[in-house]
Amino acid sequence: MSLTSLSYPQQQKHVPYELRVRIRCCSKVEVSKKQVLEQVDKELTKGDDRAALALVKDFQGKPGGLKCFGAATQVPQRLYTLDELKLNGIEALSLLSPLDTTLGSIERNLQIATIVGGLTAWYTFGISTQQIFYISVGLLFLWTLDAVAFSGGIGNLVLDTIGHSFSPKYHQRVIQHEAGHFLVAYLLGILPKSYTISSLDALKKEGSLNVQAGTAFVDFEFLEEVNAGKVSATTLNRFSCIALAGVSTEYLIYGFAEGGLNDIRQLDLLLKGLGFTQKKADSQVRWSVLNTILLLRRHEAARAKLAEAISMGNSVGSCIEIIENSIDVSDL
Repeated sequence: MSLTSLSYPQQQKHVPYELRVRIRCCSKVEVSKKQVLEQVDKELTKGDDRAALALVKDFQGKPGGLKCFGAATQVPQRLYTLDELKLNGIEALSLLSPLDTTLGSIERNLQIATIVGGLTAWYTFGISTQQIFYISVGLLFLWTLDAVAFSGGIGNLVLDTIGHSFSPKYHQRVIQHEAGHFLVAYLLGILPKSYTISSLDALKKEGSLNVQAGTAFVDFEFLEEVNAGKVSATTLNRFSCIALAGVSTEYLIYGFAEGGLNDIRQLDLLLKGLGFTQKKADSQVRWSVLNTILLLRRHEAARAKLAEAISMGNSVGSCIEIIENSIDVSDL
């Protein structure tokens, strides 16, 4: 008798009972995890951050539950020298001094195109000097209005939209940057609640010109500590690593960072607000850089899959599921 003639019921008779029970149990666990993450999405959509976080923490570490949330192995915290960072393949200057050359280049090209277009219109349509003056004054007024009333939001929106539309490298860099924030936050025990990959996307979701691409987190616990004036070492370590996760991701992929200057400034302001000396702040930043880089290197495959999910606009719960399915407990 050939193997192909065996029917499924006949094969099932030879499967040990314990194995069949285990298979059924595993199926129920997977469904349960999916249901929990779908409920997390619902709570985040409603704006109930506490309920969403409670769901995740309740399912954290349980058999078949969320094994990766807050489970990352971290390097010992001490004073690391720049030479020690170099031994780990990290050039701190390239990582901590992001310069957005892509948008800078787009802005310069727009300025050149505007000048060339103006000269062409002047030559083609015979525009008078007085008309050019009025047009220049009008453009200057609009630029000033944007800078004062919208903090440059309109200009940033235009540049960012052009960047995503005409520069695949810029588009991918932003996605990878946000995937780094998302992954490191989740592994350190901070729940992401939303993300945007463009200023236009942020405008649609938040209704504000002053909101740029980025990842938002369930951070009420952090804010409560800040307001009380007592930020714990654990909380500070998490915030520091999450803040540097974006630039660290760009550094690992491209060899240098373009985005993330605001992230570094926010971390710097926090450390100054906590009364850190320059030496103590340097120590905190160096440890955070090393810890974050090693986390991202160890979970490069998970970050790549997460970036793909983010590029498709997957929900937070779906992104978490990808992380959980991509990382083995032994690798944490």
